[in-house]
Amino acid sequence: MATLQTVAIVAEKGGVGKTTLALTLAVAAVQAGRKVAVFDLDPQATAAQWTDRRETEFPWVVATPATRLDSAIANAKAQGVDFVVIDTPPNAGRDAVEAARRADLVLVPVEPHLYTLETLPKLATMLKLAGDVPALFVVTKAAVQGKEGQDAAAFIAAQGFAVCPVTLHLRAAHRHAGN
Repeated sequence: MATLQTVAIVAEKGGVGKTTLALTLAVAAVQAGRKVAVFDLDPQATAAQWTDRRETEFPWVVATPATRLDSAIANAKAQGVDFVVIDTPPNAGRDAVEAARRADLVLVPVEPHLYTLETLPKLATMLKLAGDVPALFVVTKAAVQGKEGQDAAAFIAAQGFAVCPVTLHLRAAHRHAGN
């Protein structure tokens, strides 16, 4: 049986591209030949609603409360799933901590905006509570022109966080991909 890899997507602020990142990562993993499940812990259930609009079987997307996460992961593994993405609510609270504790890697989408950058201390606390699991901060929704994405990445790195070398720019294609 293949080794199960788990990635949790966490953010303190809503609207930073958390679910978009989770679903894009899951679809890319399916395209790479992985058997993928997404656990949607967010009460808004955006990822689960996305899968309701699709006809493709994979990735599986299941709305799951954090209290059922261990069972959901065990069931996925028993079904041959080898890659799990956990989409969390838009806060660095208990559900995000629980998801991060079960992850091999935590991805943290961060907009290059002061309001989002101000959440870094709370995210650091959440990661520490989760056991200092490896985390990678991903700059999202950066303007195509200018250097706000680079500036945000430099600021995040200066706070001691690992930053993804790829910046996700604000593009209409990202907003419309879920349709």
